[in-house]
Amino acid sequence: MRKTLFYSFLFLLFFGFLGSCAMHKLAKNLDPESKEFYSTVRYIITKQERKIFLNLPLSDREAFIKEFWEKRDPDPDTEENEFKKEYFERIEMANLLFRGGGTPGWLQDRGRVYILLGPPMERYPYPRGREFYGLPEEIWYYGFFPIVFVDEDWDGDYKLTPLGARHIAEINRAQMAEKPKIAKKDIIFDFDQKIQKADEGEVIFRILIPYEGIWFEEKEGIWQTILAVSLQIFDSSGNCVWEKEDDYPISFAEENLEEVLGEDYVMQFSTSLESGEYSITIELENKENQNRISRTIKFKV
Repeated sequence: MRKTLFYSFLFLLFFGFLGSCAMHKLAKNLDPESKEFYSTVRYIITKQERKIFLNLPLSDREAFIKEFWEKRDPDPDTEENEFKKEYFERIEMANLLFRGGGTPGWLQDRGRVYILLGPPMERYPYPRGREFYGLPEEIWYYGFFPIVFVDEDWDGDYKLTPLGARHIAEINRAQMAEKPKIAKKDIIFDFDQKIQKADEGEVIFRILIPYEGIWFEEKEGIWQTILAVSLQIFDSSGNCVWEKEDDYPISFAEENLEEVLGEDYVMQFSTSLESGEYSITIELENKENQNRISRTIKFKV
C-alpha cells in the first residue's frame, strides 16, 4: 500500500494554516485574484507550495496556479481536470449543506471534512442531542470510522470532536488503501542544493529534499522509501572529473510523522577540485514510484 506525506499533511492542515507571521503578512498583501486562489486551496496546498506562491512576483502567479491544478489532474489526457471539478463541487455542496453559525459552510468543520473526504457513507443527525438535555450532534461514518461533530453553542456550527480528529488520519489511510495508483504529478518531488567551499580546494555539496514531497510506503507503522542519487561534476571542457552514485534508505515510525513534516532530508558529499569553473549534474529518483528529477548547477572553485 503506497502513501504520501502529502495526504497526512492534509490532516495537519485541517486545524488551520501552519505559516509563520512573515507568511501571514505576505498573504494579506496578495492581489485579489491571488488571495482568492490562496484561500480556496487552503485544504490541499502544501507548505512548500504555499511558501513558493507567496514569494512569487505577480507576473508568475498565473503560471503557478495553472501548474498547481495540472499536477493534481488524475488523467491529463482528458480535457477536464476531474480533481479540480470535484474539489469545487464539494465546496459548493458544503455551502448548501452547512448554513448555520454565520460562517460559510465550506469553512466550517463539517464542510472541511466533506471537502477532504467526500460525503459520508452514513450520516446521523441528532438536532436535540442523543440524550435528554444533550447538545446537538452529528455522526458521520466512513466505513467503520465515526466522525463526531457537536453544536456546543446551539447556533448550527458543529465542531469536530477530538474523537473525530483522531479518525481523520485513519480514514486517509483507508482511502489510500483503496486507491493504490496515484498520479505521479500529485507528488511535489523537488530539492534545493548548497555548495560550500572548504580548505585546500575541498567542495561540500548538500542536497535538501522536503519530507512532505517524498513518496513513502507504509508497512506496519513504518514509513519508508529509497532515494537513489547520481552526481557528476564536469570541468569547463566538458570532462567528467568526479561522479558518485548511491542509494539512501529513509524510514521513520508513524508517531514521528508530525515531527518530520516541514523538515528536509539532507544528503552531503565532498570532493577536492582544482581552481576553475565547473558544473554539477544532480539526479534523484524515488524508487517507490520511479519519480525522477535532475538539475545542473554551475559553480567556481
